[in-house]
Amino acid sequence: MLSINSIKNGIVIDHIKAGLGIKIFNYLGLDNVDFRVALIMNVDSEKLKKKDIIKIENSLNIDYTVLGFIDPNITIDIVENENITRKSKLKLPEKVTEIIKCKNPRCVTSVESHVPHSFYLADEAKGEYRCEYCDNAYTPNE
Repeated sequence: MLSINSIKNGIVIDHIKAGLGIKIFNYLGLDNVDFRVALIMNVDSEKLKKKDIIKIENSLNIDYTVLGFIDPNITIDIVENENITRKSKLKLPEKVTEIIKCKNPRCVTSVESHVPHSFYLADEAKGEYRCEYCDNAYTPNE
């Protein structure tokens, strides 16, 4: 049986949709750190059937906007002295900048390199974002 101990101080990123844990792990650069990190994949879950979990034995500055964009169902637990001291439930961010790129070749972001790629949440149910400049749609499966 696989056994992953609890962490004393750090962060637990929980309720990650199965398969997305590695994407978050890589985004956070956890493969290049010198402290203990655990990526646990395909854990049984009542709500999700399967989920991924990341345990980080250290404090880390995390952009919750990006994590909410990757998977809005994530929870972040801050652990101090083996106790959860703060729990945050993520959601789709209202706006994302420089996370996704507009694919419209006529968009100003394709022509002007100094213009940031900026999208607003157009349809929360579908997870659809639209470019602030040309209104081109982006859906999560792209």
